[in-house]
Amino acid sequence: MIHEISSATRTFLAEPAQFLVNGKWRQGSTGEIIECVDPASGQQIGSAYAAAVTDADDAVEAAKVAFDDKRWRGKTPSERQGILLRLATLIERDAQILAELETLDGGKLYGSALNGEVPHAAETFRYYAGWVTKLGGHIFEPSVPGRIYHGFTREDPVGVAALITPWNGALVSAAWKLAPALAAGCSCVLKPSEMTPLSSLYLGRIMQEAGIPDGVINILPGSGVKIGAHLVRHSTVAKVSFTGSTGVGRQLMANGAENLTRLSLELGGKSPVLIFDDADLDVAIPTAAEAIFGNAGQVCVAGSRIYAGRKVYQRVVDGLAEIALNHKVGAGLDAASTMGPLISHAHRERVRTMVDRGISDGANVVTGGACGSDDGFYFQPTVLTGAAQETEIVQEEVFGPVVAVSPFDSEAEALQMANNSRYGLAASIWTGDTSRALRLTEDLQAGIIWINDHGIPELAMPIGGVKQSGIGREHGLEGLRAYTETRSVMLRLK
Repeated sequence: MIHEISSATRTFLAEPAQFLVNGKWRQGSTGEIIECVDPASGQQIGSAYAAAVTDADDAVEAAKVAFDDKRWRGKTPSERQGILLRLATLIERDAQILAELETLDGGKLYGSALNGEVPHAAETFRYYAGWVTKLGGHIFEPSVPGRIYHGFTREDPVGVAALITPWNGALVSAAWKLAPALAAGCSCVLKPSEMTPLSSLYLGRIMQEAGIPDGVINILPGSGVKIGAHLVRHSTVAKVSFTGSTGVGRQLMANGAENLTRLSLELGGKSPVLIFDDADLDVAIPTAAEAIFGNAGQVCVAGSRIYAGRKVYQRVVDGLAEIALNHKVGAGLDAASTMGPLISHAHRERVRTMVDRGISDGANVVTGGACGSDDGFYFQPTVLTGAAQETEIVQEEVFGPVVAVSPFDSEAEALQMANNSRYGLAASIWTGDTSRALRLTEDLQAGIIWINDHGIPELAMPIGGVKQSGIGREHGLEGLRAYTETRSVMLRLK
């Protein structure tokens, strides 16, 4: 059964989507248009106006004025909390429209977007609304001989925050950055990926309706090379939060060096899944399959390296292959589809090329390994074995439905193989031995570790990477404090 797009979404798509600067929707100084393409068909489904550098300057200026006159951060905590809670309710009200935009623009499965990503975006604003009334500093007692002081700290918003989000989770990524930034009291410039801008632009409408004041939220779709880099270099931007590739993250660090701009970077990953002989394979195998085939592998924490104990290795390979073969790869609007397309033709070619090189380097294809239908940007769910640990297919992020499976003979070998990567975003450990699992968490080089599960996005759990997978954390109190400055005050008493 094919889901029929709602009339409200069709109306939204009928005209090029304008972007938001200082409370006004505009077409930009150049009138340049971004074509929005449905990855499931390769056909254009809508468009959006692209922001230029001058528009970015206007947005930053609007955010700075809004921050300085305290139209948002000057509201009482309960007022700001109420607006964020209202925003969460409005997201739920328009869940169908947002889910349809995520499916059409980003290739997601409609059911997953409607029942998973949209509610999670709403819950993100609801979660951080709860923190607004609880954020504060603390009292300290200075030890200055002969004098008496009252000492305390403040947790103040850092200022104008530039939020740069990826194409693979446009709505959720926007919520993950906007919610804590607004909860902290910042003013924001959101730059969604030019490949998937539509849900973020629609979110801007909802944010206005919820009562976010003009200038506090500005949304600029456009080139990352032009607009993203310009925002990072901008002297008025106090904080940048970026999710994307490690290569771009390095460039943003260089761009922000002159102003010593505060950066949070959630970057690439090559997340290992360790399945020990005593694991519950009836749970571990399907969860590991979902960890790599979910959203066609276009997930930062995708479990793209599986290491299985020698005794269970073949069963793991066979189980993954069976699940891969049974996937129905198709359009996200088709309720029968269990895996959607890759984001673009160029990205599909990149995935295909990496798999081909992996085969040339000695990997064996158990199943998959080729492109799917020519009517969209599909790639078959792929299971590889026999890949050497130093080869590209094991070391580099594919960002597609491709998993390399290798055996291990000891806990020490499993740990060594898992840590043999420049990345360190996420990992999972599958074992019935709790002591082993907790012991491994001490040495496993990853910022996020799941035990007997993988990929669960818990808002109370700080997420982020080590090594070349990033700097800083999102979610939880740490994610909120990323948008604050600690100020210390000492008052000398008579």
